[in-house]
Amino acid sequence: MITICNDSHSNFILLGFSDKPHLEKILFWVILIFYSLTIVGNMVIVLVSSKDPKLRLPMYFFLSNLSLLDLCFTSSCVPQILVNLWGPEKTISYIVCTIQLYVFLWLGATESVLLLVMAVDRFVAVCHPLQYTTTMHPKLCLQLSILAWGTGLVQSLIQSSATLQLPFCSHRRVDDIVCEVPALIQLSSTDTTHNEIQMSIASIIFLVVPLIIILSSYGAIGKAVLKIKSTAGQKKAFGTCTSHLLLVLLFYGTVTAVYLQPKNHYAHERGKFLTLFYTVITPTLNPLIYTLRNKEVKGALIRLGQRTWDSQNN
Repeated sequence: MITICNDSHSNFILLGFSDKPHLEKILFWVILIFYSLTIVGNMVIVLVSSKDPKLRLPMYFFLSNLSLLDLCFTSSCVPQILVNLWGPEKTISYIVCTIQLYVFLWLGATESVLLLVMAVDRFVAVCHPLQYTTTMHPKLCLQLSILAWGTGLVQSLIQSSATLQLPFCSHRRVDDIVCEVPALIQLSSTDTTHNEIQMSIASIIFLVVPLIIILSSYGAIGKAVLKIKSTAGQKKAFGTCTSHLLLVLLFYGTVTAVYLQPKNHYAHERGKFLTLFYTVITPTLNPLIYTLRNKEVKGALIRLGQRTWDSQNN
């Protein structure tokens, strides 16, 4: 059967939660609050990491990268989500959808690699403390950061371009809250086996493999921490590593469930909430987890507040 499709540059309709109008208004205010917290929290982390000399360490360099990433990641999709939730108009132009697809996938893949880099940093710090400063020198940290952002960009250019080459059905209704690869593949009117295989391979490379490496590194970290004779040293090592591990479980758990889930209606409906979680909730929790569980960051916040107060009173 031949499916007639519209012009390839026609608008899309993001259905989101339009079948649950009573839920849309509630979600609007919840997401707006979390988005505001995300902006403030991550901007504070970036500011504190750049201003406080005591945070000029690889761990906080990567943390500031993560905060900058989360600022861009949420801003690439949340404003559009809020617009769709507030009013009856669910249309998104082809250009905006294309930009969102490229940026969303780029930053999502970058975060996956960056969390892996942060795990490697913690592994070296805990398991090889004497070599830490010489191994994780500023030049290497910059190179690893560029690698994370660059790898994510290449992944996005490949997979997003392949997705946008698909013909889409005339209704052009995207059953999702954002323009992302799984939803657009399901929308296509042609055989998408090649794209599904490509997405599966990319998911294994950017989700499954990094997660295995991270969990393995934390297994080694756990053994090394237990060998530390100082109780205070054990608490400090567990504190910093637990923060990162929480981020890993939050991010990889939700993203993997969306990109590797079976194709059925229940799973797809659940996927909308999972997408909402890793686009809105997780970026909000990142700065909270690090500030609440990290004495250095809390100390830097206090020092920044004191300097700001003193400068205003002088």
